[in-house]
Amino acid sequence: MSPIHDQTYRHYAGERRPLGRAWGVISSTGIRSSMARKWFLALLICAWIPFVVRTVHIYAVTMFPQAGQMLPIDARMFMQFVEQQGIFIFFVTVFAGSGLIANDRRANALQIYLSKPLLRMEYIGGKLAVLCTFLTFITLVPALLLLVMQVMFSGNFDFLRANLHVVPAIILACLIRVIVSALAMMALSSLSKSTRFVAILYTGAIFFTDSMFVFLAFVTGSTRVAWVSVGGNIENITDVMFRQTPRYETPLVVSILVLLGLIAVSISVLERRVRGVEIVA
Repeated sequence: MSPIHDQTYRHYAGERRPLGRAWGVISSTGIRSSMARKWFLALLICAWIPFVVRTVHIYAVTMFPQAGQMLPIDARMFMQFVEQQGIFIFFVTVFAGSGLIANDRRANALQIYLSKPLLRMEYIGGKLAVLCTFLTFITLVPALLLLVMQVMFSGNFDFLRANLHVVPAIILACLIRVIVSALAMMALSSLSKSTRFVAILYTGAIFFTDSMFVFLAFVTGSTRVAWVSVGGNIENITDVMFRQTPRYETPLVVSILVLLGLIAVSISVLERRVRGVEIVA
């Protein structure tokens, strides 16, 4: 038999990390978990197909300038690329975000997380970083890279000099889509233990608001009611950012206030739903 060694008190020999850094562990774990799914990896690859198509478009116009009359390279082209990524934003948000908090609630892991020296904001920030990373990867990264490809193929900065507003427009348009989608999905994920139910809620919210807009626009004969649609508000703001004629009659201020209200509601839901269990001795 092995001897029983004396287990007296000893000082902790491990590394003590300050509060506020645990979110990185949560986010990196979540990203690796999602990337381990082959079908999700395939979805991310498919999300870059429009980038390849647009790159060929830019190359063709550079090599054959006359093609630019039919397929011009301008601010509107970059805006259309950002908007085309909307379908991929939807699917990535549903597949990568619906279970971020719902899975922890189902496994009662939320209480375990928050019983550790872990701030609630670290938990939310770590989970949010997972979804924001994927959404940025399919929106902001390819959009800016597309701009780089335009400069490389043309061999000059003439386009950028003539369209300096395109860079901040791309950044802001992508970030709006990322933040609104991620926060809304996080809030819905905190309401249920079922990932399927969360996915249905998110899908329903998107399509219901779009359908309401179409119905009200038909009844009133005006697009001023575009504010009832999440996508309509984002498109309205995007038009202004890229200096295009707004496609809807909804005032810009109204669209901004609606999106800010949606973000505020999402944050409020997360604040109320992501809580530890208080244990009274």
